[in-house]
Amino acid sequence: MSGYRAVIGAAAGTPSWVGPALEWATEGTPVLLGVLLVAMWWTAMRRRDGRGVAKTVLTGIGTVAAYAVSEAMKVVVDEERPCRALRTGIEVIADCPAGGDWSFPSNHATLAAGLAVGPAVLWPRLAVLTLPLAGAAALLRVLVGVHYPHDVLAGASLGGAVVAAALLGLMPPTQRVVSSLLSRWWQSDARFVGDHRGRGPVLHAQPGQDGGDVRLDSSFDHVQAPGYLPVGHR
Repeated sequence: MSGYRAVIGAAAGTPSWVGPALEWATEGTPVLLGVLLVAMWWTAMRRRDGRGVAKTVLTGIGTVAAYAVSEAMKVVVDEERPCRALRTGIEVIADCPAGGDWSFPSNHATLAAGLAVGPAVLWPRLAVLTLPLAGAAALLRVLVGVHYPHDVLAGASLGGAVVAAALLGLMPPTQRVVSSLLSRWWQSDARFVGDHRGRGPVLHAQPGQDGGDVRLDSSFDHVQAPGYLPVGHR
């Protein structure tokens, strides 16, 4: 209780716009981390990096699993929000969630930690960005008055632990499955190209375009004209 009162005391007496701004930030931080994870997934897809795709997919799955566990724990623990339980001697700067929306653990902290720990474990250089964002998301939930410190600590521990365990324990089989599925999709995405008046390869060569059709197996670096025969065998 004393830790909670100390944190929200720092926000007491602030202008009226601070509360909504901090509340918006508590919602936006997990979203920002989610957008970062999607961007990493898209980059891996464009690079045809099966391992990178598997990393991001497994991070997302682990985060969703951690969120489901946190929801189940809320029902079991049944802890009242501090903004409802402590009605005297505190000044809450954000709207208190409705009754029945329990406090322990913090879903926001669970999501933020899961989305932050995944990239930090797999791409350590991103830790300087993702981990502070997750910490800010957790702290803000206490600062606006809707969680106790132990709520966000439990949520962050849950999200980080589930995602880390999923990555360490399930990465090899997940990579095999993802790489197998993507290799089939990438192979089916191959196209025929031709050369149009010396201006480079074109998709779906039409009659009148110069040069014979050539098949694109994996990239433009490995193009070979159909029907090619070594010198002396024509």
